Amino acid sequence: MTGYDGLVRCGWAGTTPDYVAYHDEEWGRPVHGDDLVFERVTLEAFQSGLSWLTILRKRENFRKAFAGFSIPAVAVFDEGDVERLLGDAGIVRNRAKIEATVANARAALETPGGLSALVWKYAEEPGRVPAALADIPARTAGSTALAKELKKHGFRFVGPTTAYALMQAIGLVNDHVADCHVREAVTAQVAEAPTGLRSGASPC
Repeated sequence: MTGYDGLVRCGWAGTTPDYVAYHDEEWGRPVHGDDLVFERVTLEAFQSGLSWLTILRKRENFRKAFAGFSIPAVAVFDEGDVERLLGDAGIVRNRAKIEATVANARAALETPGGLSALVWKYAEEPGRVPAALADIPARTAGSTALAKELKKHGFRFVGPTTAYALMQAIGLVNDHVADCHVREAVTAQVAEAPTGLRSGASPC
């Protein structure tokens, strides 16, 4: 899709300024650090069944509600915090997802080596370059393996489709289409990122 500024982007990105900014500045660029990865895991889980635009527009509210996505801080949330969040109109008020976020913070604290290192083991080798959105899968063998390992460590709301959306978002795979104006920059950043296990490999 050619945007209002004449730049070619992935087809999903040209509908609103929120999407354009997220696409150009964040999507597909490598994200490291346990709290930062925890934020993305949380937002992808909350997005399940909803528009990503809804989550983007509530993102700052989510950050305030969940203590800046500090894993140690969220891990000690109790039932009172869950009830408080259920009354917070600034976020998505879904009990199962809120409780999953608290459980995921506790799981992240217990994950050997940390959440970021676990997720980055599933970075994929550069290869496939999608020509159009239709060429991009909803899930892969790698996302299935990542979801399985996350669940083994106690994480919730991390199915293969959600895991693949996470992989796309934080740079484990580069799904910017071939003509997208940021693909080259993202490719360069991904090439510099540590990888570990590749494309569906699993230590399990």
